[in-house]
Amino acid sequence: MKDFIAALPKAELHLHIEGSFEPELMFEIAQRNQIEIPYKTIDEVKKAYQFSCLQDFLDIYYAGAGVLIQEKDFYDLAMAYYQKCYENNVIHTEIMFDPQTHTERGIAFETVINGLQKARLDAKEKWGINSLFIMSYLRHLSEESAFETLKQSLPYKDLITSVGLDSSEMGNPPAKFKNVFEASVKEGYIPVAHAGEEGPAEYIWEAIDILKVARIDHGNRCLEDENLVQEIVKRNLALTVCPLSNLELRNTDVMTNHPLKRLLDRDIKATVNSDDPAYFGGYMNANFQAVQEALDLSKEDIITLVKNSFNYSFATDEQKKYYLEKVYEAVADFN
Repeated sequence: MKDFIAALPKAELHLHIEGSFEPELMFEIAQRNQIEIPYKTIDEVKKAYQFSCLQDFLDIYYAGAGVLIQEKDFYDLAMAYYQKCYENNVIHTEIMFDPQTHTERGIAFETVINGLQKARLDAKEKWGINSLFIMSYLRHLSEESAFETLKQSLPYKDLITSVGLDSSEMGNPPAKFKNVFEASVKEGYIPVAHAGEEGPAEYIWEAIDILKVARIDHGNRCLEDENLVQEIVKRNLALTVCPLSNLELRNTDVMTNHPLKRLLDRDIKATVNSDDPAYFGGYMNANFQAVQEALDLSKEDIITLVKNSFNYSFATDEQKKYYLEKVYEAVADFN
């Protein structure tokens, strides 16, 4: 199964570029920019990656992002992730980035997007990886701050496909961002949002009904509400599930209790993703392997998850057709 997973081309739909910041690169960039970080060694950083909840993780995540100053830093961060995509046979990825994490520190929006865009072009040329950008609003900040970010994004609108909503979920319901999402959709951005990771099923309803999302990020807790499950199936909404993240942030106590198989059994279009892989111990193949072993997923289950990732991506219909042909070829070659 490990070889089978590795052989399959995949799409990743839930990845925070700031969450792919490996400790080694963090140290390198901190030294380059002469920024003090609160860890003396790479081992110390890795030891800090023990989380009891989402907030524990976010505290370290924002501290790490603080060393990103120059366009080159964002370029290096993204290229390191694209290298992992190449190693994990990810041929299409939809990358979330958090402008406010940087603009709140005085880094220009332009610096962030230019670094990421240069990496995107180079990764396409070097490895043939296709990628889209999802601009995420930070939900612990105000809607006014999100509106400011939307305004800053408009000169780069052609580089950004979608808007998302991430950061501290509890106490920051999707409804808080109703107006900025409406304005973002008017500008042509496709709406997605984190909902039902730590927050209740009610937050998923809000993401669907108020933000009118095209896809639900996480969404695990939908299983607590039978009507919601039926609504997600009826509306044909995919969930971007992140197994190792759920385990590390204690949203799942042990992987054998992970809801992924139950989601598939209910005909929910689940996908597997790595979320913040530098912090949660694994990129795409590791996430697939973890759930496959723990939940005894069959080859058919794995193929379904991979097909879902392409079918519910924001790629063009033509690209999707090409990607799915690649999947069928890989399955045939493996057999």
